[in-house]
Parts: sequence; structure tokens; C-alpha cells
Amino acid sequence: MNILVTGGCGFIGSNLVRLLLTTTEHAVLNVDKLTYAGNRHSLDDVAAHPRYRFAQADIGDAAALARLFAEFQPDAVMHLAAESHVDRSIDGPGAFIQTNVVGTFTLLQAARGHFEKLIGPARERFRFLHVSTDEVYGSLGPTGLFTETTAYDPHSPYSASKAASDHLARAWADTYGLPVLVTNCSNNYGPYQFPEKLIPVVILKALRGDPIPVYGQGENIRDWLYVGDHAEALHAVLTRGRTGETYNIGGNNERRNLDLVRLLCSILDELRPRADGTRYESLITFVADRPGHDLRYAIDATKIKRELGWTPRQDHTSGFRSTVQWYLDHQPWWQSILDGSYKLERLGAAR
Repeated sequence: MNILVTGGCGFIGSNLVRLLLTTTEHAVLNVDKLTYAGNRHSLDDVAAHPRYRFAQADIGDAAALARLFAEFQPDAVMHLAAESHVDRSIDGPGAFIQTNVVGTFTLLQAARGHFEKLIGPARERFRFLHVSTDEVYGSLGPTGLFTETTAYDPHSPYSASKAASDHLARAWADTYGLPVLVTNCSNNYGPYQFPEKLIPVVILKALRGDPIPVYGQGENIRDWLYVGDHAEALHAVLTRGRTGETYNIGGNNERRNLDLVRLLCSILDELRPRADGTRYESLITFVADRPGHDLRYAIDATKIKRELGWTPRQDHTSGFRSTVQWYLDHQPWWQSILDGSYKLERLGAAR
């Protein structure tokens, strides 16, 4: 199968591309604009793979997409390209509308044009997988879980832009017959995550001996999904899921932010003790909360388990430990980022 992956140099995308090349026989065309979070070095280990191609292109460029579809003749599209950081969406929402909404529209049109030319088995096997987030559902109280039928209630520019893109994907399925599948996942973590997100921020701040920022009082709760597990789920949905359906993907691993930060600190205490003998937890500093910060997300992943047999492999601590170890072992990867334009500064204060 020829699979066109958008955003394949990003965090989830690079882990997905690696999975496709190392555990399947699929050929992959990675289409990535290489914005600040797109890093070709995240795929150095598979860059020379005979079934891998890379094209630097913007999903909002209709002419470039038309050329790539014509050349590669994909059997499937896995759409992960997106602006994805809530804090950045607060500071600059325009980029999120342009990429997540207009870019998704342009990609859907390119896929539609390609699909309508297919006949026979090629038409039967074509799929468009749109990858989204649980943040489109809004905020939960202390109980309950997001299901595939939960009403949308986005609260940030990021989640609103992703909600719009979800609706576009489903509309292209209903209106034009494009064989679309949609996934909504919980918070991802693991190797190659750009160091603006909570877990790499905690690890890298701790290693530098800087204050570790925790929004509010750290009471916000997230369901944490290891990125390798997510990549396996996406492949399962693409190859075995029912077109027209939505599948929620979660780690079954809810934690308060404060508890997660303390866990990461304790793992660091074990793997990289501080020279002065003090514990990393002493660096925790509470800071002003994010505007519109949703209290709790939690995914009900019953459907994907029942229909596709997928469950996360990582338990409640193993993925976090392996992630901390990965950042300890791959300083050149993240140091090159911190030597550039991003310095672990606070974003999204909405001042």
C-alpha cells in the first residue's frame, strides 16, 4: 500500500512513519512543510529506507498536492499535519486556522480529486484517515469519559480549529463519498516530542536546574497515551476500521498534572540524580494558569478495543520511564532545538 502521511516530521508523524517502515510493507511519502516543530532529524534512522520518500510541501498548496498525488498514487492518506500547541494558538490563532482548517480543506479536495479518478480495486481500498484530538470535546467534570458521540465543545483556538477540520472531513465523506475515518486521541507523549509540551518541558527544565512550571495548582487531569501505542492504533484504524466511523484512542492512564510532574521528577532522581543530592521535585513552581484551561480529559476507548482489538501496550508508568530515558540518551536531538529559536519560555499567557 502507498501511504501519504502529512506532518510526518512532527512528533506523532515521525513515530508513525517509523512504524510503517519498520513493521509493515507499506511505501510512505512524507509530506511536511517543516515548520518549527517539523524536524527531519527525527527520521534520520529511516531516511535512506527504500520505501520512504520525503517532500517538503504545504498542505495548503493545492498545486503541490496535485503533483504529489499524481506522482505517488497513494492508496491511503494519513493526515497528521497540524498546528498543535494550545499555548501557541492563544498567542497566534491565525496559523491554526490556516493550517488546520484551510490546509485540511485543501488536502481533502486533493484527495477527492485523486479518489474520483480511481476505478476497481484501487477505488475500493482507498482511505483518508483524519487524525484529531480529544480537546474538541471540551472539558469533563470529575467523572465521565469522552465517547465517539460526545458533543463538540472546544474552548481554545487550537481545539476549535481541530473541531472545524473534523467537521470538514466528515462533510467530505457525506457529501462526496470520500472514504474517511476520523480518530480523536488523548495527550500523547514519548520520543521526538518538540520541547514545548508538558513532559519534555519538565524533563529539560529539571536537567537544567530551572524552576519547573506547573499551571494553576496542577489539578488539571489528562489521559496520557504513549506515542508508539497511538501509531499502532492509527495503523489498525486505517487497515481494519470501518469507513465513515470515528474511533477514540486513549491511554487509559489519567493523571493530575501535578502528580505526573512528581512522577517524572522521581524517575529523574533515579536515572540522573542531582549533583547536590536534592530532589528534582524541589524545582516545582506554580505559575498563572492557562486561559480557558480545560479541567479534565478522559477517553473511552471501548470501541477501538471491541472492533479492532487495540489496547495500549504501555502501562501507567513504563512509558513515562522510557520517555525520560530517551531524552537522557538523545541530548543532541533536543539541544539543537534549544540552541535555536525556542528556549523553553512560557507561551500562551494571553497578556
